[in-house]
Amino acid sequence: MSDHDSSSGRTSLAALSSAVRFVVGFTLVAVASTLTLLLALLLLPFRVLRIKLCNYYGKIVGYSITRIAGVTPVLHHGERIKQAHPAIYVANHTSTLDAFLSIWLCPVGGCGVMKKEVLRIPFFGQLYLLSGHLWLDRANKGSAIAAMSGIARTVKKHGLSIWIMPEGTRSRDGRLRPLKLGFVHLAIATGLPVVPVVLHGVHKNWVKHTLYVQPTTVDIEVLPPIDTSAWRAESAREHAAEVFEVFVEKLREDQKPLPGVPAVAEKERGEPAAA
Repeated sequence: MSDHDSSSGRTSLAALSSAVRFVVGFTLVAVASTLTLLLALLLLPFRVLRIKLCNYYGKIVGYSITRIAGVTPVLHHGERIKQAHPAIYVANHTSTLDAFLSIWLCPVGGCGVMKKEVLRIPFFGQLYLLSGHLWLDRANKGSAIAAMSGIARTVKKHGLSIWIMPEGTRSRDGRLRPLKLGFVHLAIATGLPVVPVVLHGVHKNWVKHTLYVQPTTVDIEVLPPIDTSAWRAESAREHAAEVFEVFVEKLREDQKPLPGVPAVAEKERGEPAAA
């Protein structure tokens, strides 16, 4: 057999393996989401219970999809997640798989924050809509701000945590993108510490805009909590930059931002001016 034939065979097997993994994963999500959705309907008057119900869903489905995708997760200092709760957990975002890693890692009593597009995912999106977790419409800044204010009040009242990926949009090349300020304003509103969660190498597993997955090992580092008691709205960009630098220090070379990439996303309408 020629090297070309051997290479083609390996490619075909990899494509078949990816297809099987996708079918198995989709079936799991469909069945588990449907069953959990029925329970969520019974809990419609009780948002906190729906949030916690879907935390348990995430523990099972999030981890299962991670393994079905061929990822071997290695969690470093995972005990800090429980020890810091309630807190605001912030993770870098490089792959579709990040959503499943996040719902697995998020503590019970943790409220996820995802963009509106998550609602388009069959079965998962319909469950997310009823889950009590927060989704944001990035095209409607007023609506997004109001939603963030509402979840801040719920978090303070019920002692919940928040899980958010502050880059907003996943990176195309795995490198860290500028952070948006939403998590800073949530920290100021709730008084909760910020816990950086560094995801290494997830972008190598699930190729963006394809169904192709490459088995890999993913290291997950949970860093010590950052005290936010002195954070103020007028210096929000400085606080976001501080967290950005924490990620830069911990990320491997192929995920560090390229020179010239700003730490914080461009100033948005309605953002307070710096003092």
